[in-house]
Amino acid sequence: MSVIHNLQYRFGFDPWGLLLFLLVMLPNFIWFAVPAPNDILRADSASPVVDAIGSVFQVLTVACLCFVIHKSRSKLRFSPLIIATIVCVAIYYIGWALYYTANVTPIVILLLTIPPCLAFILFAADRKNLPAVLFATVFAVCHLVFAVVNFVK
Repeated sequence: MSVIHNLQYRFGFDPWGLLLFLLVMLPNFIWFAVPAPNDILRADSASPVVDAIGSVFQVLTVACLCFVIHKSRSKLRFSPLIIATIVCVAIYYIGWALYYTANVTPIVILLLTIPPCLAFILFAADRKNLPAVLFATVFAVCHLVFAVVNFVK
C-alpha cells in the first residue's frame, strides 16, 4: 500500500489549484513584460540560498495544489477559507497596483509577499491538502525572509 493511499490522498488534477496559481502569477507575468517605475524588485538578491530553497518549495506547493487530492474533500464552495483566499488575492493585487504607482514602501513589499503565500496556505487547508500546506508554509517563510532581507530595512 502506498504512502499516498495511507494518507488518504490520491493523484488527480485540481483545476481550482491551477487557477489560484495563475491568478497569483498574473501580476508577475505583467511585471516581467512591463517594468514598474522605481522597480526595486529587479535588483540582485542578497539571499540567493533562501531564494533557491523558496523556489523549490514554491514548485512543490503548486504541484501539490494541482495534483494531490484528499479523498474526503468536499466540492469547492465559498467556505470561510476560500473567501479568505479570495481576499488575500485581492489584497495582493492592491499591493501590485500600489507598486506600479511607484509607491515602494515596506508595507507594499509585504503586500506582495504575505497575501499570496497565505492564499496558497488557506486554499490548501480548505482542500485538506496537508502536503501543500506544509510546502506553502516553508515557501512563505523563505519568501518573507527574501522580502525582509532585500527590501524591508
